[in-house]
Amino acid sequence: MSARIGHGYDLHRLEPVAPVGAGRPFVLGGVRVPHDRGPVGHSDGDALLHAITDAILGAMGEPDIGQLFPDNDARWEGQDSELFLVEALRRMRERGLRVGNLDATVICERPKIGPAKAAIRANLARLLGCSEDRLNLKGKTHEKVDAVGEGRAIEVHVVTLLEAH
Repeated sequence: MSARIGHGYDLHRLEPVAPVGAGRPFVLGGVRVPHDRGPVGHSDGDALLHAITDAILGAMGEPDIGQLFPDNDARWEGQDSELFLVEALRRMRERGLRVGNLDATVICERPKIGPAKAAIRANLARLLGCSEDRLNLKGKTHEKVDAVGEGRAIEVHVVTLLEAH
C-alpha cells in the first residue's frame, strides 16, 4: 500500500509540579514549556509525542504505545517520550514508509503553546526527519468546559499520512 492514515490521541491530568504536586515538568513535542502544572504519567507525560507515536503505529496496524511500553513496566518510569517515537519511526522506516504529513491539535487552557510553537515544530521536524512544511500544529482551548477547560488536563489529537518512499 502506498499511503496509510493514522490517528493518535492522548490525555494527561495536569497537577502542580513536584515537589508541590505529582506533576512532571511540562514537556510538549520534546520541548520544555514553562508552566506551574505538569502532566501526571508513567513516562515524562509528553502528550504530543505520545499521540504522534500512536498515529504512526496506528497507520501501520501496529500495537499501540501502551502495548509496546506498558505503564506497569518500571523501565518506562520517567522515560523521555522521544524513545517511544524513535521505536515507532524505526518500524515505519523498516516498512519503507515516511511521514507524508502530520496535523496535530493540542487542547489546553494553559499554557498557551503559541510562544513555543516554532521550537516544537522544529523539534518535530528533526525527530520525524521531514521538513516543517509537512507538519501542522494548532493550539486550542476547551472554553473552560470540563477538566481540560478547567486547566486540569491536556488533550492531543494527531492525524498523520504515511507514504511509501
